[in-house]
Amino acid sequence: MEGVRSIPLPVISTAGGPVLRMLRADSPHFSAFGEIYFSVVNPGAVKAWKRHRLQEQNFACPCGLIRLVAYDARESSSTFGTLVSFTLGLPDDYRLLRIPPGVLYGFTALSAYPAVLANCADMVHNPDEAETLPPDSPLVPYSWSRPVCFNP
Repeated sequence: MEGVRSIPLPVISTAGGPVLRMLRADSPHFSAFGEIYFSVVNPGAVKAWKRHRLQEQNFACPCGLIRLVAYDARESSSTFGTLVSFTLGLPDDYRLLRIPPGVLYGFTALSAYPAVLANCADMVHNPDEAETLPPDSPLVPYSWSRPVCFNP
């Protein structure tokens, strides 16, 4: 999907447990720092759909397992109408997922316990530049009750 990037992240083993790096200011995919927050997602809960007009999202899941679905509703995009699904989390899918402005996204926990999704956004959250749609919005051709994964 145009502008969406999935970047493998290092898991640094230590005797007391792993160190999980998410984003560095000297990373080629880093644009700016606005804020970082953590979204706790309970098993079976769906947090969808959201789209930012200006803000870029940088997601990683350091605890649990998340399915994040992105839908390109940008009419000017070369991938308009594309739907992709990503699995984020440990032990096999620790990565940074960059979502550009204009892309609708939502997520659910796949783990049997709450998952944590970290977001290092490139600007401070402004509710006036974001749009939220219900999980069953007809704008997005995806069913959370019958998920189909399209991994890039």
